[in-house]
Amino acid sequence: MSFLRRHATLTVLVAALIAAAGTARLGVWQLDRAAQKVALQQRIETQSRLPTLTEATLARPPTALEGQLQRRVVLQGQWRPAATVFLDNRTMNGRTGFIVVTPLVLPDGQAIAVQRGWVPRDLRDRTLVPDVAPAAGPAEVTGRLAAWPSALYDFGGAASGPIRQNIERSAYAKETGLRLLPLSVQQLTAAPQVPPSASAPPTQGTLLRDWPAPAIDVQKHYGYAAQWFALSALVVGLTAWFQWLGPRRQARQARQARQARPDPALSRTATATDSDPPAAS
Repeated sequence: MSFLRRHATLTVLVAALIAAAGTARLGVWQLDRAAQKVALQQRIETQSRLPTLTEATLARPPTALEGQLQRRVVLQGQWRPAATVFLDNRTMNGRTGFIVVTPLVLPDGQAIAVQRGWVPRDLRDRTLVPDVAPAAGPAEVTGRLAAWPSALYDFGGAASGPIRQNIERSAYAKETGLRLLPLSVQQLTAAPQVPPSASAPPTQGTLLRDWPAPAIDVQKHYGYAAQWFALSALVVGLTAWFQWLGPRRQARQARQARQARPDPALSRTATATDSDPPAAS
């Protein structure tokens, strides 16, 4: 029985240690995520103060191009409207819709994907896309160099066609026949705002370009970290109470209770003494 009790105690301790360490690690991970977003925001602010890039000063090697990430750019080229993709389930200002991506072919023949803005989707017919085709002819795009559009969890959506969950750069380049640069551009020039009603059908030119700052939700990560650390401390506290503090407290109370009870042997002796007849005089 003693062996089984020790084995059960060891099992509980190991499980508690794993749970406490795991939740604490999740708290550290949330702090790391917050630090990454703060660092990215600081990089954006630093890069935005550098001179604006053009197609002539835009780096072409991928490693050099990475160093220009978050810089402002003014690019001239030709749109490829037929290659426009509507990235689904993208949010802006708390609303879900599409991010519109259209390649811009630069004068040297290379191309870069431009995230032209956000549009709401038609809630009455989810297969419809808004008419946001760019104007024909030479185009000038003002924006900020950004990473390739982020990939969301794919629920088995279409890998081709105008509406997609994600676009993979190499596959997209092969599909369009373009020599795509590994980064994209988030367009920053003014554009007409979306209709106030999210249920209203999208109309031509309703692109929203209110790109969120990376560190805008950093407080959320701090809150999650605090919750994970609190859960870790709770696991440690409950384990310490039920495995050590609680049993010791119960043992001490039991010991004090036994000491407070009269000794039965002494009680019988006292009773016998009281019942003895008095000696004859």
